[in-house]
Amino acid sequence: MAESEEEVDVLVQRVVKDIANAFKKNPSIDEIGVIPCPEARYNRSPIVLVENKLGVESWCVKFLLPYVHNKLLLYRQRKHWLDREALVDITCTLLLLNPDFTTAWNVRKELLQCGVLNPEKDLYLGKLALTKFPKSPETWIHRRWVLQQVLNQVSTLDHNKNQQQAEAVQADAERNEQLSDRLARTLRQEMKVCSDAAGRYPSNYNAWSHRIWVLQHMARGNVKVFHDELSSMRLWVSMHVSDHSGFHYRQFLLKELIAEICKRPAHTSTSCSPQRGCSTVPEGSPCPHSRSHSNGEPSGQEAGGEEDSHADFTTVLQLFHQEMDLCSDLIQSFPGHETLWSHRRHVFYLWDQWVREHQHSYSRGSDCKLNHLTDPDPGVPEISSQSCAGQGHSVNGQKHASEPMEVDGLFLPDPHNSKRLKRGVLLPCPPTLPTELSFVSSVLGSCCNTEQRHFALAYRKWLDTVIGLQS
Repeated sequence: MAESEEEVDVLVQRVVKDIANAFKKNPSIDEIGVIPCPEARYNRSPIVLVENKLGVESWCVKFLLPYVHNKLLLYRQRKHWLDREALVDITCTLLLLNPDFTTAWNVRKELLQCGVLNPEKDLYLGKLALTKFPKSPETWIHRRWVLQQVLNQVSTLDHNKNQQQAEAVQADAERNEQLSDRLARTLRQEMKVCSDAAGRYPSNYNAWSHRIWVLQHMARGNVKVFHDELSSMRLWVSMHVSDHSGFHYRQFLLKELIAEICKRPAHTSTSCSPQRGCSTVPEGSPCPHSRSHSNGEPSGQEAGGEEDSHADFTTVLQLFHQEMDLCSDLIQSFPGHETLWSHRRHVFYLWDQWVREHQHSYSRGSDCKLNHLTDPDPGVPEISSQSCAGQGHSVNGQKHASEPMEVDGLFLPDPHNSKRLKRGVLLPCPPTLPTELSFVSSVLGSCCNTEQRHFALAYRKWLDTVIGLQS
């Protein structure tokens, strides 16, 4: 083991070069780590590369980290000169061992702005650092800065293209396709990085916050991306039922999807429900039982608006129904987890507020009511409002009436809509106060877990004091 200052310098310089050579030898390294090794046992490099894994023997870290740290500080203080290649290697080594050293990231920002580094290379370095330090706040901050540079480059190219009126239309189309593919590829990579970091560190707030930022800046208005994220996250939250950050992310996705659905322009909205393909409703689509003129025939504009309203409500109702159904399954399968009850409370409150805000928009006229399917055809079962709301529930010794809330009138069957509804899908029962009270009663009646009972009682109290008083 080296002892003198000169020997330490030689050793560290060799290790830095070995790390750089390892990345040149295998550009597909996907994980880094420190190998427990108190002292050097062989006269060989402490850098170990096995398949796509890069390891550093622990005995050399106490020499390596102070050396690269001091080198970089001297460079920033203008007391020591380093060329660009040396800066790249030193900052890479330093950030793999200590990714929260802000100065090193700032140096790489300068190198990126000078064109020495490209954004993809810096994102790759951050990805490797997160495999060892998945919660590193400075790494996540730097990733957002790099992604912002990528977005700025794309917007600058689009602006220049619009100003120049390019002569070659085909070249512009190819360039736009390349930019779109680059953004889509970067988005997928970021989702993967965030998911891996969240799996390595429980309740990784930094990773989930970064994931939200990425969607807000790189997928704003893309309903399909948010739908895909919501679907892909079902398995993850089912395996991490105590991770509140993951459920908070689902709440964000749900809010964004609802906001996008509600602000779609009338008569040209695109219905993208989780279970149906995307289909554009034409402006003049006919509706056999809509509000008619004096001759009994509906106008194309009114029919199209009603169809859009029904399609939007169906999508929102399915989203909430699936989320509440997932919550019920997890609560019954994994009793005693407060995160699940907190998530259910948030989702139901969001649904209740949405219904209160939009009941007038979706209930204008008897033919625009948002109904369950009622079909005289014997092959289709009849669903009444009572079957959805429950017959009645005993809570704290008091009998709760089974009448639906004021807004539940939106879901009452309308016989005039049977022909149109027959062509659609069967709407699931909407979450209501009686159905939630019934769920709590079923949990209390079948569960012996003390914590589960405590959370169920707290949720029932919240329903009575918050939702019940608003009804």
